[in-house]
This record gives sequence, structure tokens and C-alpha cells, in this order.
Amino acid sequence: MSDTITPGLVSLDATLGADKSEVIRSLAARVVAEGRATDAQALFDDAWAREEKDETGLPGGIAIPHAKSAAVTTPSLAFARLKPGVDFGAPDGDADLVFLPAAPADAAEAHLAVLSKLARSLMQADFTAGLRAATTDDEVVAIVQAAIGEGTPAPAVAPAASSTTAATTDAAPAAAAGLAVDGRPARIVAVTACATGIAHTFMAADALTAAGKKAGIDLVVEPQGSSGYQALPADVIQGADAVIFATDVDVREPQRFAGKPVVRSGVKRGIEQPGQLIAEAVAAAKNPSATRVGGEAAAVASAPAEKLSWGARIQRILLTGVSYMIPFVAGGGLLIALGFLFFGDDYTAPDNATTVIVQNSLWDLPEGGLGIYLGSVAFAIGAASMGFLVSALAGYISFAIADRPGIAPGFVAGAIAVTMNAGFIGGIVGGLLAGVTAWWIGTWRVPRWLRGLMPVAIIPLLASIVASGLMVLFLGRPIATLMVWLTDWLNELAGTSGIVVVGIVLGLMMCFDLGGPVNKVAYAFAVAGLATASPENTTPYLIMAAVMAAGMVPPLAMALASTVLARNLFPPVERENGKAAWLLGAAFISEGAIPFAAADPLRVIPASLVGGAVTGALSMAFAVESLAPHGGIFVFFAIDPVWGFLVAIAAGTVVSALAVIALKKWVGRKELEQAEAVESAVPVAA
Repeated sequence: MSDTITPGLVSLDATLGADKSEVIRSLAARVVAEGRATDAQALFDDAWAREEKDETGLPGGIAIPHAKSAAVTTPSLAFARLKPGVDFGAPDGDADLVFLPAAPADAAEAHLAVLSKLARSLMQADFTAGLRAATTDDEVVAIVQAAIGEGTPAPAVAPAASSTTAATTDAAPAAAAGLAVDGRPARIVAVTACATGIAHTFMAADALTAAGKKAGIDLVVEPQGSSGYQALPADVIQGADAVIFATDVDVREPQRFAGKPVVRSGVKRGIEQPGQLIAEAVAAAKNPSATRVGGEAAAVASAPAEKLSWGARIQRILLTGVSYMIPFVAGGGLLIALGFLFFGDDYTAPDNATTVIVQNSLWDLPEGGLGIYLGSVAFAIGAASMGFLVSALAGYISFAIADRPGIAPGFVAGAIAVTMNAGFIGGIVGGLLAGVTAWWIGTWRVPRWLRGLMPVAIIPLLASIVASGLMVLFLGRPIATLMVWLTDWLNELAGTSGIVVVGIVLGLMMCFDLGGPVNKVAYAFAVAGLATASPENTTPYLIMAAVMAAGMVPPLAMALASTVLARNLFPPVERENGKAAWLLGAAFISEGAIPFAAADPLRVIPASLVGGAVTGALSMAFAVESLAPHGGIFVFFAIDPVWGFLVAIAAGTVVSALAVIALKKWVGRKELEQAEAVESAVPVAA
């Protein structure tokens, strides 16, 4: 690998332009002049596109505009020490030290790692001081090469104290700064990621690490860069009090952090305000109502991804697809519900919604007036959102297998599943096919000139042909036949006592693992059915209502038992959790019961199952329909009859609460008393 920086790429005390665009353009031209890129304009365009997303100026007079570009042939670092400085958007003023890291579009991991080392060096005061004091281009090159591992390493500085001493003295500043949790220094994990994964990712990681050390807390960071990432150990995540996501792109495998209090920000805030982010994370850890990482895949977060069994991997993959699908369904379902609210008693209005929004407007209202027009708008937008349901499910199942190159073929396979009337089962099959195919093609060894085209053209093209072709030629029709059979069976049960059995089964599934895979299978089945629902086919609405009602029972039952009926049977921490569980249950967040189930699974889960079965049965018996896929009592306007919904939930909640009280009183009471004795013997931290 050639030197990343050479004297020809250095400009000392230069005036490269009046603004940052001129500086970036000059540095790009310098890279081309050194024969390390082919097109200065193309390199500038790529760097400027990154700059327009988020300014690259950093505190301390530093700027690091950067890009991966097809114009770059050799990974390079162009550097300028400007006089005067130029505004790159830093909060403390102009930048006088400007680096332009330029990497090929298909840069190898080794090259990206070099650029990452530079980013981390910029967070060190002695490195930037050396650059400002340098008198020659060669001196700058030597300083930078030592930092990125291409030259003679700088001598290591001996630590001021041993790790044992540091750990002892660090606890004091943590407590003094209010950064303690349960009387000990807080434990925080963080993820950093920027759009290119080269510079800001690692600078934010180092800034957070340094701030955590200074504050005396236990903070571990996972930088997710372009050169890959080392996943945090599962036990570290499990033991964390809160999570910081300082990212400009999606966090990879977010389900590992499911249920943890979370603070989210852009990656630059991780560089500029790491201490404030840490303080917010500690505050979130102490706040029962704090925002938490979505709990869709909490059940698979107990082991590192590389050690998962095939069964667990498939489970994780399917849950990833479901978690990305839910926003399409939630938004679309609520909009459809609002549409019906505006339509009132006009049950034919949904059939004409598209015609109304195309031919009418606010100043040219259709027959029926403003209500019909607004209802048509809401219904049409909601239907469009619901139309992405199967495609999103398939696309993100494929994404979970093959990362970003799998998204396009997955979406295409999902769309083909819809065309073939294969429904959400077809979407699952298509997503798995697309993901496996895209992953396999991504393992091919291809010439270097073709690597840049692989993720954006070759993989999507070939994976789409294979996955969608198999759906069309062999799999689509059999799956469609299965879906027709399943739909007909459910429709035949509607209006008979058999539908009550369906409600019992769905209720049991929703309460079995409280947001885990069984719960999500039932939920995915319900929300997928909404796409086929209509005023003539209301069975999916019945299923959705039973699923949502049953899913609300466990947290509401634990709240009722722990805060009202039998407070003495629950330790103080569970009584506090019970207060939060009222709201979580009312909002249909089954995970609100997880703290109770984790502490006492053999009594909480059976009690939840009994109540869930009662609620599911009653919901079906009362023919309750829900047009909304989420929201609990807060989407009452989308539920009919509301009284039936509330009665079913109340009955299941009371049954579950009484069951868990009975189990705690008469089953395993000895063990409970021993646990209470231990807890009472432990002094409460001041």
C-alpha cells in the first residue's frame, strides 16, 4: 500500500480560497495533480455532497471534509494549514487545519482503517499542536504518518496511574457529577456512525470515551465504520444502564440494545458535546419513562451475533423485517382509521377515495362535502402506506441477511409476492431468497474495477432476477393458494363460535413471551391481514382487535396487582415498575410486563397467558374490530365497539392480576420470602 500522505499533498500557510468550497476544490485538485485521482471535479462533487449533508468543521480549528469517490485511485490525505482560517461550520470559529481524506469508492478495509486512525488523532491536542508548529511539508508528513501507522510511532506516554487507582478515584467524580446509578458509576454503551464511516465515526467514539473516563463512568463505544465494526459483547450491553446512539445513519443490529434507555443524536454532537450526551444518558437511565430502544428483538440480544444458532439467526432476520415493517402499518392504519372517521356512515366512500383526491380539492369539494374529501385524502395516503407492507417486510428481511445490497432485491421480491397474491408469507419467502442470494453474490471475487458496481448495480440486478424469478416461476402460486385457504378458513369462522378459539390462540401467543418472537408472529399475522381488509371482509379487523387487546393485558395486570390489589407481594422496585406499566399497557406495549416476568417468570407468564386467552376470546365474542394496528386505548376512534374492547381488556386484566396474586401467595411462597429477606437486609444507597 502506497503512502497515504506525501509532501506534494501538503499546503502550509496557504490561502486556498475565501470559503470552504474553494478550499475543498483546491485540495481535490492537489490530489489529482499528484496522480492519485482522475477527476478533480468528480472528487469535489463527492466531498461537497458530504459537506452539504453536515458541515465538517470541528471544535479546535479543525475541519475534515472527506469522501469516497470513484475518481480516487489511491487512498490519500490532502492537508492544508490555512492563513487565514475558513469557516467550516464549527461552533467556535474558523478552521486553520483542514484535511481532505479521499478514498476510492471500493476502498479496502486496510485503507479505510488508515483514514480512521487520522480521525482519532485529530482528537489529540499534541497531534494538532505538532501540525501547527511544523515548518516544512516533510515535517507534516512525518507527524501524520506516525499517527496513522505508516511512519515511526510516537513514543508512548506512561500512564499517570494504574488502572486500579484510576478506577478508585474515578468513582468520586462520577458521584459528584450526578453520574452514579444505584450508588455506583454509571455503565453506558454507545454507537457512533457517520454517512461515510471514515472520520466522524471514530472522532465521536474517542470523544465519548475520553469524556466517560474524565467523568469516572464505565463507557464502552462501538464505532460502526466503513471498514466494519467489532460488535460489543452481549454481557456488556446487558449490563449497561443506558445507550447513546451518536449516528447519522441506521445503527446496525439495533435489536441488540432492545429495551435499554436511549439518547439519540447526530454524530457531530458526539464530538462536540460528549459530556452532555453522557449526562443525558445517565438521566435517561434513572427515568422510567425515558425513550427506549425498540423491543422487537429483545429475545435475541442475549448472545453475540457471530455465535447465534441457525434458528436464532432466522428469528433475528424475521424480527428485523417485522420491526421495519411496523411503521408503514402503524402510520397507514391510523390514516385509514381517520378516513373512516371522516366518512361517517358512508361505507361506499373508500371505494371512491382515489377518484376524489384526483378530481377534487379543498376549493372544489366532492359530493358529501369537506368530510368526504378529508376522509378520502387520509384513506388514500393510508392505503398507499399499507401498500408497502409486504415489500418493506421482504426488503428488510433481505437487509438483515445481506446488509444494504439486499434491500432493493428484497423490495422487488416483496412486490412480486403482492402481484402473485402470495401475501405476507410470500413476502417472507421472497425476502429470505433475496437476502441469501444477495449475500452469496457479495462473496464473489471480482476484478477491482467491478467492485464499486457490485453493491449498487450487480448484486441488486442478479439477486432480483433470482429471487423474484423463483417467486414467479415456482413459489408464488402455491403460496397464494395457501393464503386463499387461510383467508377462507378465517372468514368461515367469523360469526361462529370457532372465531372465539382463534381469539384464544392469538391471546396466548401475545402473552407467551411479551414482545418476543411468538408475540411478534401473532402481531405480524394481524397487521399483514389489515392490507386485505375491507368493509366486506372484516375478519382482519377482528383479529387485529383481539391481538391488540390481549397484548395490553400483561402490563396492565402487573400494574393492577403491584400498585392496587397486593402491594405487599411485590418488592419496592416492582411497585415502581407497576406505576409505569399502567401507561405502557394502555398504549399496547407488552414489554411493560418484562421486568415482572424476568424476576418471576414461572408465575407471571402463566398468569398472563390466562388473562390473554380470556381477553382474546371476549374480543372475538363481542366482534370487536380495530382499524388501527397500534396505540391501545389512544386509538379508540378506530375501534368498534369500544365498550367491547374495554370490557375484554378489563376482564383479562383482572383475571391475570388475581392469578398472579394467587400464584405468589400459594406457589413457591418460601422462595419469595427468602428473596424479600435478602432485599430487606441490603441497605438502600443514599
